[in-house]
Amino acid sequence: MGTLGKAIYTVGFWIRETGQAMDRLGSRLQGNYYFHEQLSRHRTLMNIFDKAPSVSKDAFVAPSASIIGDVQIGRASSIWYGCVLRGDVNHISVGSGTNIQDNSLVHVAKTNLKGKVLPTIIGDNVTIGHSAVLHGCTVEDESFVGMGATLLDGVVVGKHGMVAAGALVRQDTRIPSGEVWGGNPAKFLRKLTEEEIAFISKSATNYSNLAQVHAAENAKGFEEIEFEKALRKKHAHKDEEYDSMLGVVREVPPELILPDNILPGDRTPKVAA
Repeated sequence: MGTLGKAIYTVGFWIRETGQAMDRLGSRLQGNYYFHEQLSRHRTLMNIFDKAPSVSKDAFVAPSASIIGDVQIGRASSIWYGCVLRGDVNHISVGSGTNIQDNSLVHVAKTNLKGKVLPTIIGDNVTIGHSAVLHGCTVEDESFVGMGATLLDGVVVGKHGMVAAGALVRQDTRIPSGEVWGGNPAKFLRKLTEEEIAFISKSATNYSNLAQVHAAENAKGFEEIEFEKALRKKHAHKDEEYDSMLGVVREVPPELILPDNILPGDRTPKVAA
């Protein structure tokens, strides 16, 4: 660091020191009424009793999710923003390639009216839609639970089964493989088509790929985030038609290009969740 650099550093240091001193003085003058900043006590992974979560290194758990107690999460699975998986009085198992989407709740049953002890078991390549509630139930491989659906104690969703959005599945209901159930209380609606069964599998794969993008984004440091913000600002709001009139060709920086498997415009058939 040269002479000029040292001088600039020193000036900056004293400006910061002066600011901190003024803040301390202002706090003393305000006495008991000055603002106390509350630090968040949120923990993404939290032990309870003698139980600790076990999460595969290949799984994605969003920073705002809560994984508590006896919870196992398999490889390539994803637990999205705002989810709570609470394995305090029993255990929760999530297989491989499964996605539990934003604001969903998964809990367990220690006892109920029938005296059953019920964990929650979720198989491989399962899709659980946003804001779903699963309590002491079993969801088998490659099944689909729609947004806002509720599965109560003892429910079993068979392989390739589908629970429609907003459905309430009553205690001890068994949904056979390949069937769609919906309503309140949930009842059999129809059989799944081969296309819909394939969609369930593809949905799980898509979410697994998307989770990798979110994991990479959450792992970025402050400098990398600021650098990408500057890149986006530089390349934003460019009218392609106007550029073509000027003979200008603008290339999108590689840092801003998303993988092909999550680009918009996917023509996969959509099933009412």
